[in-house]
Amino acid sequence: MAISHNITPCLWFDSNGEDAAKHYVSIFKDSKITSVSHYTSEGQDIHGKPPGSVMTVEFELEGRSFVALNGGPLFKHSEAVSFQVFCETQDEIDYFSSRLGEGGEQGPCGWVKDKFGLSWQVTPKVLIAMIKDTDRAKASRAMKAMLTMRKLDIAALQQAYAG
Repeated sequence: MAISHNITPCLWFDSNGEDAAKHYVSIFKDSKITSVSHYTSEGQDIHGKPPGSVMTVEFELEGRSFVALNGGPLFKHSEAVSFQVFCETQDEIDYFSSRLGEGGEQGPCGWVKDKFGLSWQVTPKVLIAMIKDTDRAKASRAMKAMLTMRKLDIAALQQAYAG
């Protein structure tokens, strides 16, 4: 196992972690599955997984390491943890919202819940600059516009920001 970062998110799945990892690496460029480990008969009385079934899948999304763990039905994903995908263009926003949302659902303010229950925030980089602007009137207009959207629209955000 080659560890590329000191902190690696470990995502708990019931039994479809490998499917999730394959799905994510198909969406993000420069991404790959780096390792798959399997359960053995050792500890089966605790983990309950059949020997030979996938235990963990290590993968990278644009150079960031992740682990998918097939740990059983005990824990579920929630919106308390999400992954931000910062986009330069509307085409990128459209692409990531669509691909991550396949079989899932589009939420408010650019949030997408994927078919595995993970939450993603598909966000234009320019929005961050807008809401941090020291001109609070401009920042407020951008924030107000963002709060009315589902999939974020850069042109509409820019128009609201400009007044």
